[in-house]
Amino acid sequence: NCNSLHTNAYDEAVTTPTEDSVRRALAIQLIINREWGLAMNENPLQGSFIIDELTDLVEEAVLQEFERISERGGVLGAMETGYQRGRIQDESMLYEQRKHDGTLPIIGVNTFRNPHADTAEPGAVELARATEEEKAAQLRRVRGYRDGHQDDAHAALAALKAAATSDANVFGVLMDAARVCTLQQITDAFFEVGGQYRRNV
Repeated sequence: NCNSLHTNAYDEAVTTPTEDSVRRALAIQLIINREWGLAMNENPLQGSFIIDELTDLVEEAVLQEFERISERGGVLGAMETGYQRGRIQDESMLYEQRKHDGTLPIIGVNTFRNPHADTAEPGAVELARATEEEKAAQLRRVRGYRDGHQDDAHAALAALKAAATSDANVFGVLMDAARVCTLQQITDAFFEVGGQYRRNV
C-alpha cells in the first residue's frame, strides 16, 4: 500500500549511503589511522609508554614557553615586544608550510583528497539567522534585566572596580556582579579601571 511504499522509500533515503557519507565515514578512520598516529602504538590507552611520553612532552613544551615569557617580563612585558603575536605567526607559517609540503598529513586536504572536489558543485548551506523580531525581543530582555537590577548593579560594579584596582582576587566579586549586571556593564567597568588593550600596528 501507499504507507508501506512511503516508509520503504524513507528508510532507503535514510540508510542508503551516499558517496559523501561514505567518504566522511572513511575519512574518520583515516584520521585515526594515518593523521592522529595514536593507533600506530600498541595498546595506547592502558598504561602504555606513548600516553606518558606525550604528556611529558606537552608539559615540557608548555613550561619552556612559560620560561620564555618570564624572561621577557611576564605576559605584559612580552606583549609590549609583540612576542606572543610573533610566536603565533611563526607557528602558523610552519603549519602552512608543513601542510603544503606534505610532512603534516591532513586527511582530505593534502592527502586522500576527493578526486572530484574541483568539479563538484558545492552544496548550498542554509545559515541560521535571527529575525528582526527575535533581535528586538532579545534587546528588550537585556534592557529589562539591566533596568530591574540597576541599584544592585551599581554596588556590584563598584565592588568589582575596587577589587580590580587593589590587586585582589576579582573572581568572587565578578561572580556576584554577573548575577545583577550585563556583560557589557562588566566589560565597561574593567575598561574604566584597567584601560583597553590596543594592538600596535
